[in-house]
Amino acid sequence: MLAAARAFAERGYPAVTMHDVAELSGMTKGAVYFHYANKENLALAVTAEFYTRLPAISDAVARLSLPPVASVAELLLRTAAALRDEPLMKAGARLEIERGLIDAELPVPFDEYTTLISAWLHSARATGDLAHETPPDALARVLVSAFFGAQHLSWVVNDRTDIIERTLEVLHAVVPCTRDPRHISPYLHGHTAA
Repeated sequence: MLAAARAFAERGYPAVTMHDVAELSGMTKGAVYFHYANKENLALAVTAEFYTRLPAISDAVARLSLPPVASVAELLLRTAAALRDEPLMKAGARLEIERGLIDAELPVPFDEYTTLISAWLHSARATGDLAHETPPDALARVLVSAFFGAQHLSWVVNDRTDIIERTLEVLHAVVPCTRDPRHISPYLHGHTAA
């Protein structure tokens, strides 16, 4: 699966063959077919892993017990770092973009991810830490759309080398209170000079 993820991330779904995956994994083509009946099944498996990884990132952020707005910022920054650094995350994001080319039904994109952000934004509004005219559900949808759009542009323009900076731009533009020191995520303290 990791070989398939690397291939999908680098070359895109249409260009990847089962032979490519076999070569990258050091397996025979027959061995790859033993595990995955076709390229669509392989794409589904990689996408499923992508959607397993997102909740793992969310759970790690929840365990930090940060204030809600800081949790949102931390989630987006950790997701950005994973999209920059992890082949499986890169592949999942690319397969979502190419979903119309895959003859299989993929999950609704970022549904649970958006729901979690919405819940944190509702909590922040209830405690007075989020003064925003946009309702939390709509704000979460806009934030997730802006974030995944920014990661896409970061990938196309700079191979995601600037994804953290673009994520901060999204956060500061969409949820301006993320500039407040109370809402700064721990990721920034450990990984950037920002």
